[in-house]
Amino acid sequence: MDLVIERGDGVVEVTFNRPEKHNAFTRAMYLDLRELFGSLASDDAVKVVVLRGAGGRAFAAGNDIEDFLAQDQVPYEAEIRTMFDALFALPQTTVAAIDGVCVGGGLAIATHCDLRIATASSRFGYPIARTLGNALSSPVLFRCAAVFGESLTREMLLTARLVSAERAHGVGALLSVEPSAAELDAAVADLVASLLPLSGVTRRTTKQQLAFRASLVEQVPDGEEDLLRSVYGGPDFAEGVRAFLAKEKPSFS
Repeated sequence: MDLVIERGDGVVEVTFNRPEKHNAFTRAMYLDLRELFGSLASDDAVKVVVLRGAGGRAFAAGNDIEDFLAQDQVPYEAEIRTMFDALFALPQTTVAAIDGVCVGGGLAIATHCDLRIATASSRFGYPIARTLGNALSSPVLFRCAAVFGESLTREMLLTARLVSAERAHGVGALLSVEPSAAELDAAVADLVASLLPLSGVTRRTTKQQLAFRASLVEQVPDGEEDLLRSVYGGPDFAEGVRAFLAKEKPSFS
């Protein structure tokens, strides 16, 4: 199973389970996550949702490229955003437990969670300027800037460098950095235990207020679809795809 869902007392834990692919997401996984989040939205028995990746090498390494290339990318981006919106709107406290690479769609999911904890070896970013030559949808970009700050978001996108867990913690994007996977598990367990008895009224109201703020500053700009179509129909994306399939370094225009 690409998604492993475990239910405990007040907690749902979701594991992205494609370690051989660095837990890269397929369209089916995104749709299954959207369905899950939709069902959790009205589940008052669940107070915390934990998301993690299997295998110890990656939280998630973005989209499965072959699956991504099989789609019409612009409507696919819009479809994926409905899953991010459903995650962000959950009334539960959401926690990303990150061990390893957290890039692309994986980072988008992490930034749509309320809280993030990572191992010291974890890395974060959107290295698309040196891989496929595509671009993020504006709401995903804006959410990254809201969590990591604009300066670090610019660095991620414009230099294609990955950011260390230490730097992510320094800007407040991570609640804590743990030395090992075992200590990450312990920290997440302690965090969940501390969250369960807290006021649901405070949690729900705060999340609704912050979601309203985000809706004002993270709107899809006019012309977004045309902008993305020019990206996915342009020469850099074509070269990025060619190089990826040929296992070569792309030579962008």
